[in-house]
Amino acid sequence: MASKALTLRKRKNRKMKKVHGFLSRMRTAGGRATILARRRKGRKKISV
Repeated sequence: MASKALTLRKRKNRKMKKVHGFLSRMRTAGGRATILARRRKGRKKISV
């Protein structure tokens, strides 16, 4: 019994960067807070 919920998705890099990328994070106050928190924590990768 194969379920449709288990189908694999194909990554769309342009859309992912537009939603989760560095520049889109820096546009909003909440996004800037996210970047700041990740920098404080010492993340190697700050955003996509």
